[in-house]
Amino acid sequence: MSDTPIKDMSFEAALSELEGIVAKLEGGSAELEQSIAIYQRGAKLKAHCEGKLRDAQLKVEKIVLAPDGSAHTEPLDNA
Repeated sequence: MSDTPIKDMSFEAALSELEGIVAKLEGGSAELEQSIAIYQRGAKLKAHCEGKLRDAQLKVEKIVLAPDGSAHTEPLDNA
């Protein structure tokens, strides 16, 4: 488990740590108290990753071609 504050972690670092937590919990190698602590950190990491993905989605634009062949961007539809 990292000592890095979750709010300071990149998406990739948070996801990597979350994957390690899942593996440790699935493996059953952690004692009960440690399992509870890493589960709680895992829940925070999951929320952090979801927030980062939401932020990225809002920044995504789609490229649209006009009838004359010119290209421009528009916000991505959330449909």
